[in-house]
Amino acid sequence: MTSLLELHGVSRAFGGLKVNEDISFRLAPGDRIALIGPNGAGKTTLVNVISGDLAPTAGRMMLAGEDITRLRIAERVRRGLVRTFQVTRLFASLTAAENVALAIMQRKGITRRVFSLATEVPEVRVEWETLLGQLGIAHLARRPVAQLAYGQQRLLELAIGLALNPKVLLLDEPAAGVPHDEAPRILEAIERLPPEIAVLMIEHDMDLVFRFAQRVLVLANGRLIFEGAPDAVTQDAEVRRAYLGSYADARRPA
Repeated sequence: MTSLLELHGVSRAFGGLKVNEDISFRLAPGDRIALIGPNGAGKTTLVNVISGDLAPTAGRMMLAGEDITRLRIAERVRRGLVRTFQVTRLFASLTAAENVALAIMQRKGITRRVFSLATEVPEVRVEWETLLGQLGIAHLARRPVAQLAYGQQRLLELAIGLALNPKVLLLDEPAAGVPHDEAPRILEAIERLPPEIAVLMIEHDMDLVFRFAQRVLVLANGRLIFEGAPDAVTQDAEVRRAYLGSYADARRPA
């Protein structure tokens, strides 16, 4: 299958500290990939490099066959590489609908219209209503973000990501800060994403990882030490030493 995103020997160093080292993998349309590893393994740095927040110190990245290694964030977004963040970055004084409408307008190039009317532009309204409905938060459309529960804000951030028409969606701990009993709602929303989108998700909740992932990537000390099926990751000796020891033991049949 044709790759959407390819990393070839990607590294990132800060001075003499190698945070990511010689990382290579591919994402194809429809992939659901979990990126896991201990704190300090370099996961968020890697996502920052992929999204364009940081430049790699070595290696190259391809999106749909095009070299994006030196492209700016906005140029990557226009080509379909979109990310969400570990901490929400929403406009708290705007409504949920206005937040999504702003992303739609950005994509359509109509941001110079009067913003107070933007949510009512027919082609914009149809889209934000559809996105909020897909994620189960249509009833919150007219509510300011500041009044939303944190789990609802995470769903709204996902709607904004989808409004940018991603080919590849990078999710940095989408359930972070969400009460444990609400986390399944985040995963249910991710499971309803368009099937052609490739999703790479950083997540520490291993129960969510095993529900979500078709394939698992494990980073430790900045290096990719495992790539494979979820069932195999708990059996890998190096992964057990680096990260999963107690969790792997808990999942082992008695």
